[in-house]
Amino acid sequence: MKEVLKNYSGILLLLLGITVGSIIGIIAPQIVEYIKPLGDIFLNLLFVSVVPLVFFAVSNSIASLEQESKFGKILLVMSFTFLFFILTAAVFTISAVYLFPVSSISGSTELIAEAAKEENWGDRIVSFFTVGEFTELFSRKNMLALLIFAFLTGFAARKSGESGKPFRVFIASGYEVMKELLLMIMKIAPIGLGAYFAYQVATLGPQLFGFYAKPLGLYYVAGIIYFFVFFTLYAFMANGQNGIKSFWKNAILPTLTALSTCSSFATMPTNLVAASRIGVPSSIANLVIPIGTTLHKNGSSMSSIIKIYVAFQIIGKDFFEPSNLLLALGITVFVSIVAGGIPNGGYIGEMLMISVYSLPQEAIPAVIIIGTLVDPLATVLNAVGDVVAAMFVNRFVKV
Repeated sequence: MKEVLKNYSGILLLLLGITVGSIIGIIAPQIVEYIKPLGDIFLNLLFVSVVPLVFFAVSNSIASLEQESKFGKILLVMSFTFLFFILTAAVFTISAVYLFPVSSISGSTELIAEAAKEENWGDRIVSFFTVGEFTELFSRKNMLALLIFAFLTGFAARKSGESGKPFRVFIASGYEVMKELLLMIMKIAPIGLGAYFAYQVATLGPQLFGFYAKPLGLYYVAGIIYFFVFFTLYAFMANGQNGIKSFWKNAILPTLTALSTCSSFATMPTNLVAASRIGVPSSIANLVIPIGTTLHKNGSSMSSIIKIYVAFQIIGKDFFEPSNLLLALGITVFVSIVAGGIPNGGYIGEMLMISVYSLPQEAIPAVIIIGTLVDPLATVLNAVGDVVAAMFVNRFVKV
């Protein structure tokens, strides 16, 4: 029980902060202007720590890749499997929010400034992918350009051979340092987000609770449906009726481990045991599951769509415009791959969301809160999804 409380302490403290903030916003709205700066300080610290973390994490992951792999076919099928599962989860979630929409908050457009001025598509494409000055790379407004630069830097470091070894050591060390910095900053999240929530409650009123409750409820209902229906479908596609029986017989332990630890990495050993009992060869399971723990995240894919949708509702814009949907799918895939091994990596998704959609930073506390509260189910979907992915790869690759 102590271990479970320890693993969920972050969520419990955040809930406590939100509750205290809500009470202050209701009974003492006149003081929220004095505590809102605490929320602003937290957000600013978060922004300045995430940006360098993105650079070090992405460039380090590329630079440390193995040069050659004899498992080329497994890697190819695994990549298509991950992409198929992630996009399926995202499209399913888009369908759910379309069928069961959340009403936007009246007054939110007065609270939050309009997005940046309209640009033509040529200018937008250029500004998405590149910047004119090196110093502009490290602005949170240019996250996509930073990610691309980090990828290129990682490949350059990888190709530079022995002469580039000191630089590879530097970016690996930088990643560890910035990771610890982010974990330190997140310790004050209950205070910072509680202060921001007090401000939102005082400004927007009690309707805010209903606004948060519906997307959370929608995520949990959609996530549970995805867990039972789609994982069953994937298991059937992998090995027919026998696949369904063997998967659900052996998925119980990974599911309980994911729930109790709230960690995909902590669930990896039980996933490997489950895959072995199902009959997935070790040469496939030992590759798909460890890589999938970092790169393949069904639950994060679903939560990414929910967070983008909520941000659009807050600023009163149409999420279902085709261009917005395509960008949402791209962000979902990108974040699932890039942010997988980073603690609180979902915040990279929020930063990228701000940059691509030109959203105001005031929309971010809402998506951070939602992203934190959906974490238990998201972890289950992320972790257990790796087992069925290994089964799926085994269906198409014989070793």
